[in-house]
Amino acid sequence: MKVGVIMGGISSERAVSLKSGEEVVKYLNRNKYEVIPIVIDSKKQVVEKVQGIDFAFIALHGKFGEDGTIQGILEALEIPYSGCSVLTSAICMNKGITKSLLQNANINTAPWITVKSVEEIDYEKIKSLGYPVFIKPNNGGSSVATFCVKDEGEVEKAVKEGLKYDTEVMIEKYIKGEEITSFILNGEVFPTVMIETKSSGFFDYTAKYDDNGAEENVVYLKEQLQSQVAEISKKIWDLLYCRSYSRVDMIISNGIPYVLEVNTLPGLTPHSLIPKSAKAKGMEFSELLDKIIKYSLV
Repeated sequence: MKVGVIMGGISSERAVSLKSGEEVVKYLNRNKYEVIPIVIDSKKQVVEKVQGIDFAFIALHGKFGEDGTIQGILEALEIPYSGCSVLTSAICMNKGITKSLLQNANINTAPWITVKSVEEIDYEKIKSLGYPVFIKPNNGGSSVATFCVKDEGEVEKAVKEGLKYDTEVMIEKYIKGEEITSFILNGEVFPTVMIETKSSGFFDYTAKYDDNGAEENVVYLKEQLQSQVAEISKKIWDLLYCRSYSRVDMIISNGIPYVLEVNTLPGLTPHSLIPKSAKAKGMEFSELLDKIIKYSLV
């Protein structure tokens, strides 16, 4: 099978995507696949560069890669691809829509509002959320342009920065607690990973991708709490029609899980979370990649 590993892209997460793609290229089983690295620098290149491949392993992150756009192109070209469908990708990329669906399904998520301009900032609504708040692009990832804002005076600057990366910005209540992530492969919930940052107080871009930016360890929660995390993960998998693999990020506050977001193309860099979860279950990286391809083809 000719597997094209699509990486790079045009989003603010290009550098991370290149790292993910390099790891996938390195660890795909050469006895099973002919591996073809495909670096994308513009949308126009995609159709030409994917010609002749049998399967697209998408290692893109952010806009154009994670939002259903490239999935739609590959669907039109009748090229099977890794990860979730066009619909699921588009929904999960939009944090506001995802949170609305979670809320309607009685899944805990932090209160939030969204704004599309500085003029739309409603300081009374933000005050009702309670400071501090997180301000971030609604369709962003990797914590790019994400700020923990502690008072009213910092709001406008953070919103302006977020609008450089997206047309809509989310303002979300800060939930204090322990950050965990739940990896789901083909509907099966894998071991939970807990994240402890060493610098900024939250899992920002530096903590995610710099050496020693954070400690990320598999954790065995108390039985009842672990059961809750697994139940929420499975419910989200079904609710959002996930396929092959995804990752659900949560905060545990006073023993209650709150969902932060759902990632349909989780990172696959040396610092990424899902390889650690898979390894705790005895699954090495090459096998994980093999499973992702297998379940994407079902």
